Amino acid sequence: MPRRHIRVTGAPEAPLRAALAALRAELGVPESFPDDVLAEAERTAKAPALPAYDATDVPFFTIDPPTSTDLDQAMHLSRQPGGYRVRYAIADVAAFVVPGGALDAEAHRRVTTLYFPDERVPLHPTPLSEGAASLLPGQTCPAVLWTLDLDADGRTRAVDVRRALVRSRAKLDYAGVQKQIDTKAAEEPVALLKEVGEARERLEAERGGISLNVPEQEVVESDHTYQLTYRAPLPAERWNAQVSLLAGLAAAELMLAHGTGVLRTLPAAPDGAVARLRRTAHALHIDWPHHVSYAALVRSLDPHRPEHAAFLQECTTLLRGAGYTVFRDGALPAITTHAAVAAPYAHCTAPLRRLADRYASEICLAATAGRTPPDWVLAGLDALPKAMADGSRRAGTVERESVSIVEAALLKDRIGDVFEGCVVDVEDRQPTHGTVQLVSPAVIGHIQGPAPLPLGEHLTVRLAEADPGTTKILFEPA
Repeated sequence: MPRRHIRVTGAPEAPLRAALAALRAELGVPESFPDDVLAEAERTAKAPALPAYDATDVPFFTIDPPTSTDLDQAMHLSRQPGGYRVRYAIADVAAFVVPGGALDAEAHRRVTTLYFPDERVPLHPTPLSEGAASLLPGQTCPAVLWTLDLDADGRTRAVDVRRALVRSRAKLDYAGVQKQIDTKAAEEPVALLKEVGEARERLEAERGGISLNVPEQEVVESDHTYQLTYRAPLPAERWNAQVSLLAGLAAAELMLAHGTGVLRTLPAAPDGAVARLRRTAHALHIDWPHHVSYAALVRSLDPHRPEHAAFLQECTTLLRGAGYTVFRDGALPAITTHAAVAAPYAHCTAPLRRLADRYASEICLAATAGRTPPDWVLAGLDALPKAMADGSRRAGTVERESVSIVEAALLKDRIGDVFEGCVVDVEDRQPTHGTVQLVSPAVIGHIQGPAPLPLGEHLTVRLAEADPGTTKILFEPA
């Protein structure tokens, strides 16, 4: 599930950031790494396992937010006769992590990087995640290099995966890349991002897949009050995501062909979940004719429009059933596809931030070479889905509680104010309790009334409670 992007700025002692710090303490989020883990990270940062293949002549570049330093991916795009070549370098975390060591054990405890609105808690110590293992510009480091040859329509023709030494030449950001492409100032490797990205988007639509362009919310403190703004994703962000998706699709095909793997799977959404989204669309005045599919509606939305941005946030609820499915020795699982991707898919492009991706890289390397995956991969494979599920639940709790804190802070000075909204959910056993979606600001909160709530209908509500300290928001019919 893509995380709900909310950024909070301000001094650490500001009330909102203090509430987020309290949440970290309540959830037992570690403040630092143990000494033995840090010591091992420092050692391996200086002496990683280096591959024989040298690809440092390829002028890779990264595209990330300007402040990012944990760079998992670098790419180089070029034209080929009848199509394109995508070279995609992924940080080789296994070159730094000794199986069974302190660093490995800590990664299995943490499972994922945790994202709070004001800071992140990394999966790996910063000497690796923001240092030796990161694909920083000018730094020679080990990587898992994907070479994907595409035809003129963007369809995959050939795939190669191998370990390689790489050196990124430039750290680019989305706004800069977008400007280069829009003004036609981009050199071919960057300019092709649009061609390849749009070709892959067309293929995604053709197979019925959906990419959610979820806007980023930014909560800015000013004069002890908070304001909520949206930042819609740029086209360059979508195109960049398509390159990552391309690798994930290729990884899944390799795994299925060779009989061992870890897939990211998602069953089709239940009717009730889609019905709830229809009520949310109604609350936000979004026209969703019954003959229009969910995928077609999502592709028609404009994330620059606040009501569309709010709806896209809610669309992430359909991804909550996603999980990790492992298989081995050719015994394929019952479900191999990801409903939103509309194809088999694997997480393999963010090993600095997600434990499963390190396993996926090793399996794909072994499949390409025609050999068995390493013993540590096979030994840990069966336990991986539960570990990732536990980590995903923890990340989901962080996200939900953070959103509640931020929204409560946004509304804390508006007790008694009246808003336009729509009831999007009613509890079966308590029809006087439910969930209301406001039109503006894009807030979702609990509502409680004296009579059964009118599911799917517009109504005027009054804010009764908003406490960032307890993350509680409560509305009542006005």
